[in-house]
Amino acid sequence: MKTKRVLVTGGAGFIPSNFVRHILQATPYEVVSLDALTYAGSMDNLAAVSSHERHSFVHGDIRDPDLVREVVAEVDVIVNAAAESHVAKSIDEGASEFVTTNVEGTQILLDAIREQPVERFILFSSSEVYGTALYEPMDEEHPLNPRSPYAATKAGADRLAYSYYVTYGLPIVIVRPFNNYGPRQHPEKVIPRFVTQALSGEPLTIHGDGHASRDFLYVDDDAEAIEAIIAADDSVVGEVINVATGIDVPVTEIAAKVLEMLGKPGSLRVNVEERPGQVDRHIGSTEKAERLLGWRARTSFEEGLERTISWYRDNEAWWRAPERRPADVFSS
Repeated sequence: MKTKRVLVTGGAGFIPSNFVRHILQATPYEVVSLDALTYAGSMDNLAAVSSHERHSFVHGDIRDPDLVREVVAEVDVIVNAAAESHVAKSIDEGASEFVTTNVEGTQILLDAIREQPVERFILFSSSEVYGTALYEPMDEEHPLNPRSPYAATKAGADRLAYSYYVTYGLPIVIVRPFNNYGPRQHPEKVIPRFVTQALSGEPLTIHGDGHASRDFLYVDDDAEAIEAIIAADDSVVGEVINVATGIDVPVTEIAAKVLEMLGKPGSLRVNVEERPGQVDRHIGSTEKAERLLGWRARTSFEEGLERTISWYRDNEAWWRAPERRPADVFSS
């Protein structure tokens, strides 16, 4: 039997690189990582699999149609996780890069699989497409009310992929992961930012009063969900599936837990001006993922946070590198 080949776009980024490492360990699949190596992608993230016999890396951009067609022709499954994802950057510097990568890049991949069919196309959308929760938990039928340019481009890609399923019958599955965290996450994001600030003895800057809460998903659990989607039967095609824990944690509580675990004083918490377009609350429904995939997150927030803190404590050189200087943002 032919070994399944999986293309992971954005493969050197935080979430996809964790998925690449997981899928190589958990399955016999061959994996092709495609990444443009922008600020969010680093070959350091793939160092553990750089010489793996079933892994290959392509340095390139999903906005390059010729390259995309060439790579897509050689794979069976696509996991499109390439994205510009810095919420504050989309607000402060404009949405152009977000539109071209997140929407146009997805369109180029979708057009490529119209020419070169694949078994499954899994699009990483985002829980950010929902905006603030109108009801709890947020299921896949929750209205899409993106509150930042980043979130709007993810919603655009999400609905574009769905339209290609309806119009062309392509084997699309859309996943909406809630807030991933774990080792190797860029310090622009809230949990590694708090951890690295605390390790440095710097103030943990909290936007507004810190009531904003998120459903935080340990990145290894997310990888297991994507593995389950690849292995699932065709009942998942055309579906949107949340990848969540069903539990939300306020940002002020995260700061308190980080300080407690590191033995730092609570006085390091500092409140600053609220961020424009802030989402108040995210908490995801897990029912559909359990029903269709038999998947449920296995890692508690406390356990995942302990693992994350331990990794950043042991890898100071990684997060102190100039390209990973923490930004003063609460980015989801």
